[in-house]
Amino acid sequence: MDSSELLKKVRKIEIKSRMLSNHIFAGEYHSAFKGKGMTFSEVRGYQYGDPIKDIDWHVTARFNQPYIKVFEEERELTVMLLIDVSGSEDFGTRAKQKKDLIAEIAAVLSFSAIENNDKIGVIFFSDKVEKFIPPQKGKKHILRIIRELLDFKPESSQTNINEALKFLTNAIKKRSAAFIISDFMSPDFSESLKIAASKHDIAALKVYDPFEEKLPNVGLAYFRDMESGEMRWIDTASASTRNEYSKWWKEKNEAADLILTKAKVDKAVIRTDGDYVKPLIALFKNR
Repeated sequence: MDSSELLKKVRKIEIKSRMLSNHIFAGEYHSAFKGKGMTFSEVRGYQYGDPIKDIDWHVTARFNQPYIKVFEEERELTVMLLIDVSGSEDFGTRAKQKKDLIAEIAAVLSFSAIENNDKIGVIFFSDKVEKFIPPQKGKKHILRIIRELLDFKPESSQTNINEALKFLTNAIKKRSAAFIISDFMSPDFSESLKIAASKHDIAALKVYDPFEEKLPNVGLAYFRDMESGEMRWIDTASASTRNEYSKWWKEKNEAADLILTKAKVDKAVIRTDGDYVKPLIALFKNR
């Protein structure tokens, strides 16, 4: 798209995303993704019910009465977005393509992060890491992320979540809150997810188009695989062909869901013809 059209789309997404992050997600995000580290804040007099392990014995001995150490949570987080930019994200039959919906979701999460004074970084991936934007703060940084999301052209059209997870594990040393945004039509990523989830707080956002669940009966049709680029004729009038496709799609999704469940990764399912606000809020509330 040309620069003027891109700027209009960036501005439109910015306005919508800021409104959602300010008025809807701010509290939920804050509660769901608190900082994990605890730092010493002060000492105060012991009160009934305080944990014995928090008693500061040096101060207690000095003043001859019990004092405890008070800790406060390190609020600042690093938030990482692992965004699938493979060919299948260009698919969409309803209100928008998957990649447009992903751009909106990523923008909302980004603005929610900076509202809470967190850093936000992005890993664009296909079957390899296509681009890495290191974590930073600030509106200028967020707008760069949105522009990249809308205008990014991947080198590969295929998907492999393993590559993004391995990069996350190696590149981001501090524990982060990481969102994988994808349709999860990927080769087995169980081992790399297990390793990444032991180090980072990971959530999965599965984005899909309802049309992908089953083939419509439109007779003989010429289809193009969005990832492999392969073109082929398919007889969609054949009930067995439609059933075989539905079975394949269901098995792929169940396999991905099982991987997420075993790794204890929370998931939100978002459809291109639906609202992404409710699934995101539900994800935050359940954490």
